Amino acid sequence: MKLTSQKTDFSKWYLETVKKADLMSYAPVRGCMTFKPASYALWEKIKELLDQRFKATGHENAYFPMLIPESLLKKETNHIEGFNPELPWVTEAAGKKLEERLAIRPTSETIIGHMYSQWIKSYRDLPLLLNQWCNVIRWEKRTLPFIRTTEFLWQEGHTAHATKAEAEAETLAMLEIYQQIIEQKLAIPCWPGRKTPLEKFAGACDTYSIELMLKDGKALQAATSHFMGTNFAKAFEIKFLDQNNNLEYAYTTSWGTTTRLIGALIMAHGDDKGLIIPPEIAPTQVIIVPVGPAKSAPHVHEAAEKLKQELTAAKILVKTDLSLESAGWKFNEWELRGIPLRIEIGPRDLEKQQLVLARRDTGEKQTIPSENSHLIIKKILSEIQTNLFSLALERQEKACHVEVECLADLKKETDFFGWVLGGWCGDNTCEEKIKAETSFTARNIPTNPPCKKEYCFACGSKSKATVWYARAY
Repeated sequence: MKLTSQKTDFSKWYLETVKKADLMSYAPVRGCMTFKPASYALWEKIKELLDQRFKATGHENAYFPMLIPESLLKKETNHIEGFNPELPWVTEAAGKKLEERLAIRPTSETIIGHMYSQWIKSYRDLPLLLNQWCNVIRWEKRTLPFIRTTEFLWQEGHTAHATKAEAEAETLAMLEIYQQIIEQKLAIPCWPGRKTPLEKFAGACDTYSIELMLKDGKALQAATSHFMGTNFAKAFEIKFLDQNNNLEYAYTTSWGTTTRLIGALIMAHGDDKGLIIPPEIAPTQVIIVPVGPAKSAPHVHEAAEKLKQELTAAKILVKTDLSLESAGWKFNEWELRGIPLRIEIGPRDLEKQQLVLARRDTGEKQTIPSENSHLIIKKILSEIQTNLFSLALERQEKACHVEVECLADLKKETDFFGWVLGGWCGDNTCEEKIKAETSFTARNIPTNPPCKKEYCFACGSKSKATVWYARAY
């Protein structure tokens, strides 16, 4: 059965794609899902790439408890107020009511702040650069597989520094790592920037985000990096003796990204045939499909396995499909699953010492010599990666509107597609007005906006910042 067209119903297309591509199954608890091997392999690739970057910049992995005493959460008032609506609580264990409620980890600033207060005593203990890979629980009202779920997987980095300048530099450095991975590996262009006060992380001094535009014109917050100042250090008594023997509060940061990147990947590149996975992030870059009459199958299968070994030796991630399904069924199935490149090999191809290649991004087919085929295949995979980024960038540029000058103009467009760049006077009421009247939220104050807006989008007064507004997931 064909997928619903993206133009007909993008949400329905997305839900059909994640199910039919065998990425997930719904779990018995509302808002929870099972990551099937195909999607978990994507997360493993993302995890591997990020982990390498984190460790290369001096960060180490650790693990902290998922149960957090209520008293710890209450130490930073803005933090608990921000997360309280989403918190699940453990109130009973072993048949007895607990003396103190335990929150199931929504994020780990509090438990890590408690531990840092015990570990950090001197400037020699700083900087402390830790990251953890774990799951979190947030009781979402509206859920969508990968994009917004009750339980999800993520990484969260937490660092402590002797100076404000060091902590601010860390915050921006980690944001840059996210941008590099998302653009270079996931082939999705990014808008990095600083969140407005209404949108920043609860308890942070400043929050920076990576915002992505998806094929339906909506925004997705893909990663965040928070400069906490001394807010959490003061709440949890994270103090150190400096080089002059003065007792000072540490400056802390936190930063993270989640399995919503899988959803972003699907929505940024997928088409009416299913997924399109960029080669740099694909767990399987090439699928070999034998074709031809049944009587030639053993000979062709042997050649396919030999080709697989050759490509594997060339460090290309490859699989063969030797199942009994028809060639047409296999072609459709692997297109649905988004494998970047398909190789068709049959008895005639063996005679002519050639291979037939089919690109997932363009659907183009070409015939190449079998000898040293890995060199051509690597080149084509690189071309696919570049093309996917270029297509996404072109879509983004067309749908990022800088010409809309005021809220009244936006409200005239009932089916407005994409984002709008607007000025902001700095008053929260103007930001709230835009959201109430259009469902557009302030995504971030871009680091390098395409232009600067002189007047506030909502009230017309002098602008203090230029902001991307969009409907978002």
